[in-house]
Amino acid sequence: MTNPTPRPETPLLDRVCCPADMKAFSDADLQRLADEVRSEVISVVAETGGHLGSSLGVVELTVALHAVFNTPTDKLIWDVGHQCYPHKILTGRREKMRTLRQKDGLSGFTKRSESDYDPFGAAHSSTSISAALGFAMGRELGQPVGDTIAVIGDGSITAGMAYEALNHAGHLNKRLFVILNDNDMSIAPPVGALARYLLNLSSSAPFATIEASLPGPLRDGARRARQLVTGTSGGATLFEELGFTYVGPVDGHDMPSLLQTLRATRARTTGPVLIHVITQKGKGYAPAENAPDKYHGVNKFDPVTGEQKKSVANAPNYTKVFGTTLTDEAARDPRICAITAAMPSGTGVDIMQKRFPNRVFDVGIAEQHAVTFAAGLAGAGMKPFCAIYSSFLQRGYDQIAHDVALQNLPVRFVIDRAGLVGADGATHAGAFDVGFLTTLPNMTVMAAADEAELVHMIATAVAFDEGPIAFRFPRGEGVGVEMPERGSILEPGKGRVIREGTDVAILSFGAHLHEALQAAKLLEAEGISVTVADARFSRPLDTGLIDQLVHHHAALVTVEQGAMGGFGAHVMHYLANSGGFDGGLAMRVMTLPDRFIEQASPEQMYADAGLRAEDIAATAKGALARGRVMPLRTPVKPRAV
Repeated sequence: MTNPTPRPETPLLDRVCCPADMKAFSDADLQRLADEVRSEVISVVAETGGHLGSSLGVVELTVALHAVFNTPTDKLIWDVGHQCYPHKILTGRREKMRTLRQKDGLSGFTKRSESDYDPFGAAHSSTSISAALGFAMGRELGQPVGDTIAVIGDGSITAGMAYEALNHAGHLNKRLFVILNDNDMSIAPPVGALARYLLNLSSSAPFATIEASLPGPLRDGARRARQLVTGTSGGATLFEELGFTYVGPVDGHDMPSLLQTLRATRARTTGPVLIHVITQKGKGYAPAENAPDKYHGVNKFDPVTGEQKKSVANAPNYTKVFGTTLTDEAARDPRICAITAAMPSGTGVDIMQKRFPNRVFDVGIAEQHAVTFAAGLAGAGMKPFCAIYSSFLQRGYDQIAHDVALQNLPVRFVIDRAGLVGADGATHAGAFDVGFLTTLPNMTVMAAADEAELVHMIATAVAFDEGPIAFRFPRGEGVGVEMPERGSILEPGKGRVIREGTDVAILSFGAHLHEALQAAKLLEAEGISVTVADARFSRPLDTGLIDQLVHHHAALVTVEQGAMGGFGAHVMHYLANSGGFDGGLAMRVMTLPDRFIEQASPEQMYADAGLRAEDIAATAKGALARGRVMPLRTPVKPRAV
């Protein structure tokens, strides 16, 4: 057994239990502290895995913010929160950092229940400015809130919600700090020289006159920065048009510049201000700096070499199966196109993008636009596959209902990360899509039981032009079934019987079929005969299959990887209205429990949810014990006259 990697030496960081401990540090000490925090982040994520590149990019910014502002009275709100590891280290959670993203450990995102230094939880993008503005107005209305600071990335700020918040903040004109963490922009002349010159002026000149006071080359650079940020070549920036004071660009890795900018801005600001900070993802760790993805999300790795420790796959990955199969179908059908909201590799559409770049559209962090854009493509005669994670699809629900289902447009919704997803926890759980899609008229909803079924469902979606259709599948590996050369078109609303029995029926919807089959084996070992069926569709329901299961079994158990109000609820609704319960059927609905399940491995999360094979078997036994037991009716004696 190899020895663990030695922990970095961190003499300054060892003196920091909370941000107040940093107040006595000199500016030079704060720079050294940042170096130690960076080493600590690398050491931690090497052991736990997680979001490394984004956290390394904001180390100096995090140290500077906590040194200048007075958290937790001042509210520091991180957009998305995946860059919050340095923040957690400095706010009393250093000793628990090596439990990051694990069962009973620290969340990989900010979380209100975890610390007073996390005033607003995150994990989905573009929420920070709205939340910070809400805190600021709470202060204006008499609540004990100090300054409010939103840190938002150049990707997140492109979403419509961020601009809605900027517009409202400019209208309210209250003191608010927005830090634009820009890690994807190249500005000439060198950012450091420009930032230092701006800072020298900022202590005496009004913000509005700083740019005009620059000498030629630096003034041109500042104006180019404006144009890159706002898309306008002159006059006020978009942020200024919205009512913000614009400060920057500032080198996010130059501690003196950061400190001077934040101190000067904090001392002089009366209304909303946007500070444009240039950072580098993966900063200070060569393997991350040199990687194409900047080590955005990594497995455990060797901190010396950067080599990641990846497990050997035992079965095809669902996302890769989708991307490869869709690309094959697109080669046969020029009407097929794909849409994603800033997740081309996460959803697998990057595979199609490499071969058919003109038919793949990454719309950015804009799920609402993605859905309606797909609706327009469908209206034009294309076959759009709108690939969005289950938890992110929630952001486009009105568009699904109003722009797609109401008009019966044949948009194909590809729902990755269905069910419980592991280390990303409750914020990324795909728990609600079955419920909110199955209620919609005109919608067809499928769930893949395994990777081969996914191939069939893609083929079905390609051929289905009668209206919108959705199919869901989980994160990670399949179950190792034999893969078809090409998918077969499934008949809408028709399930399949996997094994036949006589006592109890288990009707599975989606990727928990393998657990249902394991449960059947456990029950068979106790002499209980079990039928297992795969519903395939939650809308339309296979009512013929359901009727047969009810007719031939004393008990029925439905199983799904989603919240209550989904597949099982629709089965119960059908049975209640069709008289299916009138004969004494015992039915149980197994769903995720009525609570959010915190991060752990998927296996641990499903155990927490009570959805293991053992749980299914126990539920089936309990139902069977009560099935077909009808209450005795006592004859009513005629009343004496």
